Amino acid sequence: MKISVITATFNSGKSVRDTMESVLRQTHKDIEYLVIDGGSTDDTMDIVCGYEPLFEGRMCYISERDRGIYDAMNKGIAMATGDVVGILNSDDFYTSSDVLEQVANVLTDTNLDAVYGDVHYVNEGDLEHCVRYYSSRLFHRSWMRFGFMPAHPSFYCRRSIYEQFGTFNLSYKVAADFENLLRLIFVHHIRTRYIAKDFVTMRTGGASSSGLRSHRQIMHDHLRALQQNGVYSNLLFLALRYPYKICEIALTKIEHI
Repeated sequence: MKISVITATFNSGKSVRDTMESVLRQTHKDIEYLVIDGGSTDDTMDIVCGYEPLFEGRMCYISERDRGIYDAMNKGIAMATGDVVGILNSDDFYTSSDVLEQVANVLTDTNLDAVYGDVHYVNEGDLEHCVRYYSSRLFHRSWMRFGFMPAHPSFYCRRSIYEQFGTFNLSYKVAADFENLLRLIFVHHIRTRYIAKDFVTMRTGGASSSGLRSHRQIMHDHLRALQQNGVYSNLLFLALRYPYKICEIALTKIEHI
């Protein structure tokens, strides 16, 4: 099973080595690695070009101006030739070397359209210390009315599903991933399975986790996504996920004392 892994980059020189090295360490070797750069002005593309030979023909890249990270992801999906597509952001890296192997093993079941698992967050200064563990174990499609979704960096989907139901809607500033998963999982009922595994280590400070203004935008985007897709919700429903998130962070701290 061929898996296309897409990494969107923009001035990612400080972190993209970790991302690419974690792809190279994967035990599943039938991969296509696509780096979609937004016209970086730092050393990102020098690093990417330096790693290309190590992929032995399994890597493609482009570097051009785009309309943001979701535009880059859409470009990657359009370029992908794999049976399955996943996203690995340039601030993130695979937590272990057998992530893609497990994805491939589970998706040999042709009755499944996608899989997802867990991720955890770290601070830039200490990549070994977990500051939040985001588990998708309890996720159910009905929870999407409250703004919940499976951990998107752990979501691996058959390319045919994107071709059938569409990719990321660029009108959403920070929550096009939520709208896409809402459309796939809630509206179109794609067949998914949870894998009890920590897929990805994520650095804190991404576009969807940076301050009060970002969270206001998330609330706005989530509510619009739900309304646009004909799913009933309201601001009170969406606010309920924040106590859950606080508990999740608190439990992570207790478990790592």
